[in-house]
Amino acid sequence: MIEIKPYIEHAVLVGLITPNQPEDRTKEYLDELAFLADTHGIVPVKRFTQRLDQPNTATYVGEGKLEEIRQFIVEREGSKDESREPIDVVIFDDELSPRQIRNLEKAINHREKHPANVRVIDRTILILEIFLQRAQTSYAKTQVEMAHLQYMLPRLTRMWSHLDRQRGGGGTNRGMGETQIEADKRVIGQRIALLREQLKTIDKQMATQRQHRGKMVRVALVGYTNVGKSTLMNLLSKSEVFAENKLFATLDTTVRKVTIENLPFLLSDTVGFIRKLPHHLVESFKSTLDEVREADLLVHVVDISHPNFEEQYEVVEQTIREITASKEIPEIVVFNKIDSFSYIPKEEDDLTPMQRENYSLAELQKTWMARLGEDCIFISAKNKENIDALRALLYDRIKAIHVKRYPYNDFLFQHYEND
Repeated sequence: MIEIKPYIEHAVLVGLITPNQPEDRTKEYLDELAFLADTHGIVPVKRFTQRLDQPNTATYVGEGKLEEIRQFIVEREGSKDESREPIDVVIFDDELSPRQIRNLEKAINHREKHPANVRVIDRTILILEIFLQRAQTSYAKTQVEMAHLQYMLPRLTRMWSHLDRQRGGGGTNRGMGETQIEADKRVIGQRIALLREQLKTIDKQMATQRQHRGKMVRVALVGYTNVGKSTLMNLLSKSEVFAENKLFATLDTTVRKVTIENLPFLLSDTVGFIRKLPHHLVESFKSTLDEVREADLLVHVVDISHPNFEEQYEVVEQTIREITASKEIPEIVVFNKIDSFSYIPKEEDDLTPMQRENYSLAELQKTWMARLGEDCIFISAKNKENIDALRALLYDRIKAIHVKRYPYNDFLFQHYEND
């Protein structure tokens, strides 16, 4: 029997270097974009960057850079080298307007004979496609479909611009019928309305489920995507939550009852955050984010081995502030992956300013992290390093919340600890 291998798409990545986004930041963003592409099963083969004060309103990049991208794609199409696969998609690191997508696809696919069919997508579309691909439950699928349709609705022009108007039939005087895009927008609008009602029903069900959990202390794991939340969840709850080295490994909130010594609490693992997280996705995942909003304690997991973990930390903190509004929720910061942390010792005669990579872990702990005091801890979930200390810290914090909520139970804790 002949085995048919699935077709793998190949892509080029495009980003800008601007006054607000220096070259090293653009490189890191494209690294993340490449990781996103890989998560989706797309193979990045080349990157293009350009220095501009701001994105070109018509084509994002300048005319010369756009022609350079087009020529690269044309050369790959005509290559006889089997290892040089043709390009299927061009992925831009920033959100593109419908006009930019239309102009880019027209320019990139232009050929005198046999126009090409290379897709043009942006970071937002890529993230939405990953969510569509990885959604497992009907709840997650509904959330993602809603977000995807809302984002694609104003971008349908590029899909249907080749179709003429449909005329009214039957010899009537109905005149010009709907354009295909108008008909499609109407159908999608109806679908969005239906999904919105379904999500309202699901949100009520989820809210009821949270109420039925009683008054147990609720702890939510939050963090940038791929920082090790699910691995930590497995350690603390002694369960098997799906975890892999991919972005957005899990989309559905997982809630487990965990007991540390004599103290039970509910631990939830939430969807990972990321830079430029699509607004529609945040809106659609309301119930998932409610686990954060209604938590009694947040455990912010940070991948300290990542070159720009501080920016990832701030992205999550900013998102939490937006989700929780004015509500102040106690937080513990767990710096994970200390087993993978690395640094480059600085030579004594090197007069250049200290960079992030020149700090050892011990030196980093004396910087802004020192101000967190007992609100932070350093662990390796993979190697189970310092996990007992984390459990002890969680026990103390959860106990304080529990005792405040049930003052009459305080003597029970004291009696237990004195035994």
